[in-house]
Amino acid sequence: MTVRQGFAQGLVGLPAEVAKYMPRAYSVTLSPAAVAPGTAEQTFTVTGLTTDDLVSVNKPTQQANLGIAGCRVSAADTLAITFINAPGTAITSLTAATSVTPTASEEYTVIAIRCATRA
Repeated sequence: MTVRQGFAQGLVGLPAEVAKYMPRAYSVTLSPAAVAPGTAEQTFTVTGLTTDDLVSVNKPTQQANLGIAGCRVSAADTLAITFINAPGTAITSLTAATSVTPTASEEYTVIAIRCATRA
């Protein structure tokens, strides 16, 4: 995993209280499991994330019928990605044959922005 500090990197004299709220970019190699038709949340370790972070995830390649429906930090250092398998035809039965496996060992980009600590 690679962490790029975003806008805060290289700014001299930036107060620590301000710097912690600057966007951070992570490059994370993921190998998600197969996704049956519908949605499925899978979790991955991303060191440095906190539940006070808003996150955005980019899958580097397009795959037929597969997308990212959402993402969140479910616990400290844990990224949860909800994948969606949306077949182009009506679903009559949920079988392994209709599952889609995201490409293995792809480098996803995660952008994290720290929100103000909740009271």
